[in-house]
Amino acid sequence: AGFLPLSALADLVETVDSASVRRIDGRRTATLRIIPPREVALETAVARVQQELIPEMRAAGELPPEVNVSISGAADQLQATQTALFDNFLVALILIYLLLVAIFKHWGYPLIILATIPLGLAGGLVGLVFVNVLGLSQPFDMITMLGFLILLGTVVNNPILIVDQTRRNLIEGNTSVQQAVINAIQTRLRPILMSTFTTIFGLAPLVLIPGAGSELYRGVGIVVLAGILASSAITLTFLPCFLMWVIKTKSTLMSKPAPPQSQ
Repeated sequence: AGFLPLSALADLVETVDSASVRRIDGRRTATLRIIPPREVALETAVARVQQELIPEMRAAGELPPEVNVSISGAADQLQATQTALFDNFLVALILIYLLLVAIFKHWGYPLIILATIPLGLAGGLVGLVFVNVLGLSQPFDMITMLGFLILLGTVVNNPILIVDQTRRNLIEGNTSVQQAVINAIQTRLRPILMSTFTTIFGLAPLVLIPGAGSELYRGVGIVVLAGILASSAITLTFLPCFLMWVIKTKSTLMSKPAPPQSQ
């Protein structure tokens, strides 16, 4: 008896399949694990898969319409972490406001201080963009987002000094609003610069000097450093003007005579 090759009896077609068949709710399921490189943030990888990879595969016919795709694993944890971080951001903002109200015993002055927070956060975001423009790849990952939560409690420190000293000057002496603000800046300029420079030079090694483990927390350092620097500039430029405008507007409204009542 002779030997026949298998190709003479059947057609050989190479294909790829899993070693086991898994079913969820009666439907056949396959799991594909995607591990992004270390230099790519998790949220960036998830966005590329959702917005680029899956649409291209469906357009090319590699992924039939009847196939459902769901992203799970670390992506689900990422969404839960983002939601918790946003909730913590709101809680921290409310606690800061209530604490300032208790310190100043006033509802209006804390709002003036909180008005500088968005500008300080914008400074942190600009610093992150600037670092990436210079060629230092720093993704906007979850650890970097923690830097904005840290900024909530730090960018208000310098504005507190200016607002509190202005309030003291108005209470203690018969001086104009403009002079009270100028005196507050002159009195508090030195501690503001000292706290700003100590923070900047303390975070500079984390941002500028590479080392083992520094890549993990470099984003936090960049956001906090740039946010503190922007907050100091805002405290010495925007805040005094805004503070004078608010106090003068309040004084004008309080001194405005009431309309005569009709008989």
